[in-house]
Amino acid sequence: MGTSDLEPVSQQVRTYWDIDAATYDRSPGHHPRTALELAAWAGALRSLLPAPPARVLDVGAGTGFLSILLAKHGYAVSALDLSSAMLDRLKAKTSEAGLEITTIHADATETPLEDFDAVVERHLLWTMPGPRAALESWRRSSPSGRLVLLESLWGDAGGRAEQLRRSGHEALRRLRHGEHAHHAEYSADLRSNFPLSGGATPGDLVSLVESTSWGAARLERLRDVEWATRQALPSWADRLIGVAPHFAVVAG
Repeated sequence: MGTSDLEPVSQQVRTYWDIDAATYDRSPGHHPRTALELAAWAGALRSLLPAPPARVLDVGAGTGFLSILLAKHGYAVSALDLSSAMLDRLKAKTSEAGLEITTIHADATETPLEDFDAVVERHLLWTMPGPRAALESWRRSSPSGRLVLLESLWGDAGGRAEQLRRSGHEALRRLRHGEHAHHAEYSADLRSNFPLSGGATPGDLVSLVESTSWGAARLERLRDVEWATRQALPSWADRLIGVAPHFAVVAG
């Protein structure tokens, strides 16, 4: 048994993302950069969130893609993450952009009780041992506000079509000798702690949210984001393979 096997799950997750922070932004999927993608994401966020200067808690903020985009559009943003290394990257980018974002180093189930107007997350729930507990914590942080989950269809939840899509992109990456999106994969033992580690269908996430104190939820397809993401892919072959469906689950 290795040392990491003896560590609490939260510590293993923190260590993984602290290491991953150094190369995380190299993946376009983690940190979209083109003007088209940024415009698509900004439009989606404005349609899903209360108008700025609403106070938004970005949970699992990572290196700050959502937080920085929201701050640039006038939102008052607090960025929370378990990884201090991720937050250090976010702070450096925030300073360079001349923005003000409050950073919070904490577990996603221990969010501050500050009555935020909205809580957002992007691809976080899959790496949580207790996604329902996290959602309840976020509701306590935004008792009269809005929840916006920004997700995509991937992994086992995406079925054969998404498995083939991922395999196609991976084959192209290897042909180009491109870098992997992460420094390593989660171990099978670590992934076994996460109920959504194989992805989740839109219906699964709607049902999960509606089982919490957030109550009724609605689903929105993010087609503009999909289109812009596809246009930003590096080759015609990548664009032919396409991108996974993107969607938002909104409650509150």
